[in-house]
Amino acid sequence: GPHVSSIFWGMTHNPDPFRSRRAFLETVGMAAVGTAAGSALAAGLPGHLPQDTASLNTWLQSVTATALKSPQSSSPYRPSVAALADHIRMNGILRMHVTKMIQQVPEKHRTIHSVDELLRTLNHIVQTAPAYNDDPAKRNTFPISTLFVYMMFTSSGREAWENSKFNELIRGVLQEWCEYLDSPASCDVLNTGPYGWLSPGAVKLNKLDEFVIPDKSAPHWGFTSWNAYFHRQIRDEVRPLAGENDPRVIVSANDGTIYKISRGAKKFADFWIKSQPYSLFNVLDHHPMVDRFVGGDVFQSFLSGANYHRWRSPIAGRIIDTKLVTGNCGGSNSLMFSELEAMGFDPTGGTWSQGYEASVNTRGLVFIESDNPTIGVVVVVPIGITEISSVTISVNPGDRVGKGDELGYFSYGGSSMCVIFQPGAIKKFTVPSPSPGIDPDKGPSILVRQQIAVAN
Repeated sequence: GPHVSSIFWGMTHNPDPFRSRRAFLETVGMAAVGTAAGSALAAGLPGHLPQDTASLNTWLQSVTATALKSPQSSSPYRPSVAALADHIRMNGILRMHVTKMIQQVPEKHRTIHSVDELLRTLNHIVQTAPAYNDDPAKRNTFPISTLFVYMMFTSSGREAWENSKFNELIRGVLQEWCEYLDSPASCDVLNTGPYGWLSPGAVKLNKLDEFVIPDKSAPHWGFTSWNAYFHRQIRDEVRPLAGENDPRVIVSANDGTIYKISRGAKKFADFWIKSQPYSLFNVLDHHPMVDRFVGGDVFQSFLSGANYHRWRSPIAGRIIDTKLVTGNCGGSNSLMFSELEAMGFDPTGGTWSQGYEASVNTRGLVFIESDNPTIGVVVVVPIGITEISSVTISVNPGDRVGKGDELGYFSYGGSSMCVIFQPGAIKKFTVPSPSPGIDPDKGPSILVRQQIAVAN
């Protein structure tokens, strides 16, 4: 059956963490510094969160005010929030760090003022589905990322996120929210009203005419939950298969934006440095086949909230192995909301750190053996990078797949995708590689089943 994993959080070590924190505090506080974060904050935010800090702060103020007045806020805590509250209350050191991470957010950006307000806001979020907004500056479908975006880069925030029990309990909050988004109750935002995901603006933004609508005459157009809407199926005719009869044509596994094309990948690399090289031993979770890919190529792209969130096979072949790399998998320490501290404050919801996230975040591994021995084995690596984005692998070892056939899907959240090739497999990539230093949100776009490379 399909494999499902929920994804959780973390940050990483930086040889000089305080330099990044000082830059962050100056950037989001009184002065803008000459860093990538400062430029993004001045020009607008790419990635998954609202487009500028003013809009982000306005949204935070609104959701906090709504949460603190809502029935959900004053009602008994949901089980996951209650467990988090109990642990913070009982563990004095953690209570200190969580309290201080709230206080260390610069005042102009601080919308949460106490641990109680934080817990009550979380209690509200896990019982609501994100609403649509026609105004892109006010549209925010990643509320928990936004809630913590400032806190997690304070010195006390770092201490809190490095607490394994805190991470485990936050993961529980995310899992409970995922269960709500899988439930019929989450359909309340699937309507044609001004804040509904079936409104004219939302239909246009998400190109719903390209997707399979279960029953437009039924309530919520036949979608049974928010997540059913999120990972809706696309019509094959709008994503035609490239090179259907040419096995040398490699196709994209997903819709998205190209992040990086890296050739000559190493078995071990310092994936935590600013250039974020791929460390295959870590990306592939020390899989027995890792040596086959040393010196090969990595193609990485990311999916925005509006992209098609199912993923397809880039080649024809046989599934020889599948694996979910999670926090409970063979000693692996997989994370969620991870941001590489060497990059400085990342206001995008994690898109600046995708190379790093390939080595540390919860992810799937799907090994496909090509019918073409020159191509050999290809690995498709779906990665969750924001919110509760769960990875569902819908194929099993021994299955045969055609090029362009479905392999699995992401549920609600932000995500990234690596496709890894053996050395000598790829003659050339036929899509442009982003220039170094480019805003990840402005890389070249790709469509699932579109040609991305030609094999030797």
